[in-house]
Amino acid sequence: MRVLITGAAGMIGSKLAARLRTDGVLAGRAIGSLILQDIVAPLGAAAADLVRLGDLGAMAAELIALRPDVVFHLAGVVSGEAEADFALGYRVNLDGTRALFDAIRVADYLPRVVYASTTAVFGGPFPEVIGDDFAPVPLSSYGAQKLMGETLLVDYTRRGLMDGVALRLPTICVRPGRANRAASSFFSNIIREPLNGLPADLPVPRDWVHTMASPRAAVRFFLHAAGMDTAAIGPRRALTLPGVAVTVAEQLAALARVAGPEVAALVRDAPDPAVWAIVQTWPKRFAATRARALGFQAEADFDAVLRAYLEDDLPDWRR
Repeated sequence: MRVLITGAAGMIGSKLAARLRTDGVLAGRAIGSLILQDIVAPLGAAAADLVRLGDLGAMAAELIALRPDVVFHLAGVVSGEAEADFALGYRVNLDGTRALFDAIRVADYLPRVVYASTTAVFGGPFPEVIGDDFAPVPLSSYGAQKLMGETLLVDYTRRGLMDGVALRLPTICVRPGRANRAASSFFSNIIREPLNGLPADLPVPRDWVHTMASPRAAVRFFLHAAGMDTAAIGPRRALTLPGVAVTVAEQLAALARVAGPEVAALVRDAPDPAVWAIVQTWPKRFAATRARALGFQAEADFDAVLRAYLEDDLPDWRR
């Protein structure tokens, strides 16, 4: 089996690649080659990996000429950056996606394509819980671009050009490393920075509710989508995934339980109108009924999310 990961230098892409190397199999088949694409070199790439650096839109045909059996399409510009740079967001998130999908069409074979979408495809006014039948009407450029990618995936799948699954990811937390330009990055910052003895700014009110899952759960989502029986999904190929719905205050309470109140006290309120304007366009809770029935699982509470970060990314941390 040949596996392609676009955006392989990103946090989820690098973790997914590491897991595939460890497992050596995907969907019950041995992995013969792992193809990693990004605009920068992926950290931790193995000597056996086929690393391809460059713009996805320009190199899509080259990548698909390798005929990967499974394509994990993670490459993209994150929410805050897509909102700040309108042209860049559309060039990467929409044009790059179409170039990749069209290269598959021309190559005339049927790979499984797992597309990283987002719950930002939804726009308000929201019910208390977003059900699977709630119409996606994004209120950000990022959400619009991702919804367009979903639509392409559904149409190319309907035409028999690929076997696609779009995963509407909740916010992934806690992200290791440095903060990125995603508007949601503060959800990780307020946990990661205090655990490293650093202060962290909180740009939104503490009673704000948001749904999250760990990077560990995100990797499980992608692996499950790669190997599942897609006949069970039907024509609606975009799945809203489960997560843990918590307030910021509940996040910080979990941090205090695990690391102590002095660590949680390193988080300081610093309202940011630009971030708050974007965050208010996001839904809070999701039923994720279809995804759960199809076997997708996330953590049961934020304590488990926090433990996953400590075990996977900060194993030497001690209270």
